[in-house]
Amino acid sequence: MKSVEELVATPFTGSELTKTMIKNQILERWGEAEAERYNPYQNARTWAQWTKLGFRVKKGQTALRSVTYIDSTNERGEAIKIPRTISLFYRLQVEKV
Repeated sequence: MKSVEELVATPFTGSELTKTMIKNQILERWGEAEAERYNPYQNARTWAQWTKLGFRVKKGQTALRSVTYIDSTNERGEAIKIPRTISLFYRLQVEKV
């Protein structure tokens, strides 16, 4: 089975703001070294993404919170973005099945 670093890239399309939000949470939990290892395209994924790749979230782990925006239209047909909170798990929070 592949290591976390060898896995296919995540579908991250977020902004620098959302990347920074997750990096700051990693910094608070695991320190500077792990914050520097953070790569939004490799080692922070949703529960479903980890499961699909053969990993599981370790018991007792709490998700990192981020925000993504869904493109939509309002009642006047104008393009709008709807914020949606997502839960991510960092590489230290998962294990191979």
